[in-house]
Amino acid sequence: MSTFLSKEVQAGLDLARKQSLRRRSRLRVHIGDDIFPVIRFWEGGFALEAEAAPKLRGLVDLYEGSNHIYQCLIIASCEEDGEMIYEFKRNTAAVDRAPLDFHREENAPIALLPYY
Repeated sequence: MSTFLSKEVQAGLDLARKQSLRRRSRLRVHIGDDIFPVIRFWEGGFALEAEAAPKLRGLVDLYEGSNHIYQCLIIASCEEDGEMIYEFKRNTAAVDRAPLDFHREENAPIALLPYY
């Protein structure tokens, strides 16, 4: 059995794989007003399509659909197989409020009403 594929068939298979990855992923990287779809995501970084992605460096926001999930400090690592690979220097989960700098009791009152 031969595993040889012609260049046209291999190019077609690679294109179909990239399109399915792009459709399946809801992750997006926001840099100012620019938005780039994420092809792959893992614990240490993510990959963007090499033709569309510049060599990014610095602070970016990572969204899943419309949900802001991470604020990341990234560097462009390398380009391989048509993907631009970025690595995290810092990856912080996005929250909708500032973190507390004290321990809040479970049964603590939400607010205090003045006594008149």
